Amino acid sequence: MEAPAPATVLPRSKHPIASRRLSAGALKVLRRLRQNGRNACLVGGSVRDLMLGRRPKDFDVVTDARPEEVRRLFRNSRIIGRRFRLVHVLFSDEVVEVSTFRGAPDPQHQKRSPGELLVTSDNTYGTPRQDAFRRDFTVNALLYRASDRAVVDYTGGLEDLEHGCIRVIGNPNLRFREDPVRMLRACEFAARLGFDLEEGTLAAAVEHRSEIGKASPHRLIEELLDLLATGHSDAAFDWMERCGLLPIVLPEVDEVRGPSGATGGFGALARRLDERMRTGAALPPTVLLSALLLPRIVVGRERLETEGATVQRRRLRQLVDDVVADLGSRFALSAARRFRMKGALETFQRLCEQPRSSRTVQSLVRREAFGPALDLFALLSAATGSGAEALEGWRRHAAAAPPGKPVDGGGPRRRRRRRPRRHL
Repeated sequence: MEAPAPATVLPRSKHPIASRRLSAGALKVLRRLRQNGRNACLVGGSVRDLMLGRRPKDFDVVTDARPEEVRRLFRNSRIIGRRFRLVHVLFSDEVVEVSTFRGAPDPQHQKRSPGELLVTSDNTYGTPRQDAFRRDFTVNALLYRASDRAVVDYTGGLEDLEHGCIRVIGNPNLRFREDPVRMLRACEFAARLGFDLEEGTLAAAVEHRSEIGKASPHRLIEELLDLLATGHSDAAFDWMERCGLLPIVLPEVDEVRGPSGATGGFGALARRLDERMRTGAALPPTVLLSALLLPRIVVGRERLETEGATVQRRRLRQLVDDVVADLGSRFALSAARRFRMKGALETFQRLCEQPRSSRTVQSLVRREAFGPALDLFALLSAATGSGAEALEGWRRHAAAAPPGKPVDGGGPRRRRRRRPRRHL
């Protein structure tokens, strides 16, 4: 049997990661694990970003301590996860995720049909090398050792960082079948880092794109929200289109996508969304998900308007219900999330109309859904180059509105429960 290739080790003098660039929480976790005789390393995106001179959004730690031991070492922690158990160490301003070195998943513990490779349980522990090869992409498998502050590379991640390449660790045809969400993550990382997908990784994603339907809807929606929040969603949609994932995951985007870089279609809206995420205040999940549905809402309203001079409010509400139901069923969205999306999209439609009176204006401005609806209006206005005057008008109305508690509105009507009659 051929011996594994030795790891590439960069001593502290050969890489740009300095301790001062680590968060206070990450340093505390690494220090305490080391003080208790444990191997502790930074891993994943934090090491990748530090090597690229970027600021990590969070820090992950990997150790040889089991989750129960980590939990005992940190009173401010909790164990989470079923597929793979992790520990979240909670600080006032950050959460440090701590995992145990993983080994190859035990086939006996998987709940799957014969012939499938989907990994449903991953609580098998191993060595640092085994853990590196269990990760998704080479650039995410680098370790920063707390003991000597060296960067350790078992999978060729340093070379792929240098060449700007996203490469699956191992056989991509097997790894994408083990976890189809990796295909979506590959598109996200390529977009976020400005990298290319390695040829074999891209070919495997195209071949196994239908496997994405086997992924957990809850994991898919969280990955999708992460993708939308990167500020590089337009490039990510390009990669999803090249992989054949877009019509499966987001048909509402695929049908109005337009050519890459086109000034019209959904691309223009995605670019405005990206600009907002990079330069402005972060948008809530309700706005991010509702933005995906804006083209269908606008096209649907135009279709209704061509059928008659006036559009009944009931038909507009039905349009929103249908569009949200499609996305909601595909991603198993909660009733609360669907309610907020319906409120935002229905209120958005009201902002597209000339208000009939000052009472109507005050009623809309006081709605809980007004803020998300105004964000949607601003995105569409920037994407289409129209509606700027109406947008400024609504902003003035909002600024002039008297303070008060927002009221529900623009969503499905909540029925009041009737009290059961008393029988004396």
